Amino acid sequence: MVSVVEILEAISDVKSLKLFNTIATKGGNSEDLSVQLKLSRKEYYSRMSRLMKTGLVKRKNGKHFLTAFGKVVYDAQVTIRKAVESYWKLKAIDSIDLSDEITVKERDKLIQTLLDDVEIREILSKHAN
Repeated sequence: MVSVVEILEAISDVKSLKLFNTIATKGGNSEDLSVQLKLSRKEYYSRMSRLMKTGLVKRKNGKHFLTAFGKVVYDAQVTIRKAVESYWKLKAIDSIDLSDEITVKERDKLIQTLLDDVEIREILSKHAN
């Protein structure tokens, strides 16, 4: 069984993450992917090997695609990217959470106002203090 650390290591550098995201959104064969991402042969194959060994990517008829597991990891990575884009709004929510002067209802209303992404709002609601 593969570990969380192995999964994160497989997509931990910029080029590997771009490769993973490109496969998720467009798919493609080895030549197209390596040319599109400007990866050397060695860079491409070492990254693709990690993605395949961790079960994120499979190849069929010369084309690469995400496995069911890879789709779940891709979706989690998209959520992380959205959180990064909302970093300062999330920091503001943290600051407000430190205050004893705001009610839970006011906090929820503030989160609804500050954050556009429904998934991030749901995560914060689920983990409310």
